[in-house]
Amino acid sequence: MNRTELIACIAEQSALRYTPAGLPALDLILEHASEVQEVGQMRKVQLKLRALAIGSLAERLGQQAVGSVWTFRGFLATPRQGKSVVLHIQEFQQD
Repeated sequence: MNRTELIACIAEQSALRYTPAGLPALDLILEHASEVQEVGQMRKVQLKLRALAIGSLAERLGQQAVGSVWTFRGFLATPRQGKSVVLHIQEFQQD
């Protein structure tokens, strides 16, 4: 199963664009920072993650402020011409 849930802030947000099929799409950079327990020790975790929203979700997400914090749910995929992982957002809610 490929399911990801992440509490993160919107660090960057591009302008709304449209796919060749005519669907709205929004590219984002999400930032996360927390502490997790690993092998009995607390570890600080920080990351930046590319994300993508499509359809009406992209339109709604595009109205949110950069710096706002949300819980994002979706799946991870590698783009056709890339080496990095992208979170494909399927839902989001205010944290």
